[in-house]
Amino acid sequence: MACPQLFTHPSRREHRPLCGRSMNGGAREIRVGQFQQERQLVMTIKTVLSVLGVNHFDEDLKGAIDFCETHGAHLTAMAISMGAAPPIGSYEVVSTVWVEERQREIDRLADKSSEIKAVLARSEVSFEVQEIYTEFAWADEDIAERALYADLVLVGPQAARDQELRRRVIDGALFRSPTPMLINPRKSNVGLAPKAILLAWDSSDEASRAARQSIEFLQAAESVHITLVDPLASSSANGEEPGADVATFLARHGVKVDVDCVASGGRRVDEVLRQHAADVAADMIVMGAYNHPRLQQRLFGGVTRSMLEETKIPLFLAH
Repeated sequence: MACPQLFTHPSRREHRPLCGRSMNGGAREIRVGQFQQERQLVMTIKTVLSVLGVNHFDEDLKGAIDFCETHGAHLTAMAISMGAAPPIGSYEVVSTVWVEERQREIDRLADKSSEIKAVLARSEVSFEVQEIYTEFAWADEDIAERALYADLVLVGPQAARDQELRRRVIDGALFRSPTPMLINPRKSNVGLAPKAILLAWDSSDEASRAARQSIEFLQAAESVHITLVDPLASSSANGEEPGADVATFLARHGVKVDVDCVASGGRRVDEVLRQHAADVAADMIVMGAYNHPRLQQRLFGGVTRSMLEETKIPLFLAH
């Protein structure tokens, strides 16, 4: 098969070919030639929304501070407490109990917000703290409203372990706003320049948005592995050479890319992605997030859900 031509110098008409070779395990790697010039990366992440659960937040707050110090971003720390809806009934004693419990939760939220402000005041970052007391049923909308005014929503390990909070953050920030999300399940900070990133690619709108919105991380990485699982070569899907088009697009942005076409061998896609991330020593996974309203899955599809629950490295998601 002839190799497609990727770059054409406007004066010398020199072509840099796309070269492929077989890899162990049925994978195929395509390395794209890199631009010779070096350029300084300027991060455009200026506002980060960190969602902090009122019960446990110290690790997440420290991670958010470190991230914003690294990127020179403003930190909006959203301390959130979710309460139950008022009980249905006419008994005054039940209503009184609910009101008293609600007030205790609001007072506790105020105390924890003061603790967050005190920690942030000792840091070097620009910040603001927002207190959100809401009911479980409305939490996603409250989070989505505030995500509109951030470049990135950051979810730390403590919020990620809280299933109720994680569900509302993902449903609100990811699926009800245009803002991407970075979930960091580790205590360590997400660095400015991860050495290796796995970009999960299936030629979908979601994958394209994830690639575009994570472009600064991709540019800063030493290598980006565009990973396709069981790709089909067709003009209407992945192209005649799966992954070549997106590799060309990213290479023009100065991204150092490899295209890995990986056979699943009957395994689930999320298993293949996690294993390949381990094989290439990826520091981050970038992927599109999917939900399926026709199946009445209010949260997200199977691959996205499994990746969120089981991935041990930072996960950048866009919808």
